[in-house]
Amino acid sequence: MEQARPRPTPGITDPVLADSVRGDSVLGDSVPAGRVPQQQARGEHTHAEQPRLPVQRHSVRGQVLEALRAALVGGELAPGEVYSAPALGERLGVSATPVREAMQQLAHEGAVEVVPNRGFRVAERSSRELAELAEIRALLEVPVMLRLARTVPAERWAEFQPLADATSAAAARGDLAAYADADRAFHRAVLALAGNGQLLLIADDLHRRSQWQPASGPVHHRRADLVADAAEHSALLGALAAQDLAVVGELVREHFTRAE
Repeated sequence: MEQARPRPTPGITDPVLADSVRGDSVLGDSVPAGRVPQQQARGEHTHAEQPRLPVQRHSVRGQVLEALRAALVGGELAPGEVYSAPALGERLGVSATPVREAMQQLAHEGAVEVVPNRGFRVAERSSRELAELAEIRALLEVPVMLRLARTVPAERWAEFQPLADATSAAAARGDLAAYADADRAFHRAVLALAGNGQLLLIADDLHRRSQWQPASGPVHHRRADLVADAAEHSALLGALAAQDLAVVGELVREHFTRAE
């Protein structure tokens, strides 16, 4: 069986479907990226004509979970719509069981809601919710970043430049899923210097929740927005190395505000 090609982002877990790294639909080539197929009635997606796509058989549930996360970030799974596990499983070329397991995890993360006897509804994230998440992330991460700026040797920050470059590469391609992965990897790596495992878990959960598509309005994060976001990572590394606390705080807050 042909194995999925790895995403060209160092250290980032690759999603289940190879073509997603080029910005194609992660749920089928006939569905344009950022769009969902037409259905006969709202909330009922049959996908009968979607092509079957290969999935590596080891850790199928994990690969399905990553594919669904990428589809959520890219807007292929639309807020408010209901999707059944069998239909999504057919499109991914797997049984309904790993899809249900992955969807249960996404429900735990707040990305979808269980609809009895029908499937899973994609959560509708309002602009207010995204603003609240940005505020919480700033309250959590700004003090940590300021402490790291004071305590971490300046030469250490150069080690994180490849992660910042990975976000820039994904942004230049306009690849929402790859950017989401690279962005989280950058923040996890920097926050890991604080040596607090619970901080990492909470910060990563908040980060992931902030990446789901809003319920209305234009597609979140156009390419220009992604490029601007990515540039802030390199700027932050420079400010951390210079121990410029004012700039560090401003950049982190601005980064989260831009992500709303």
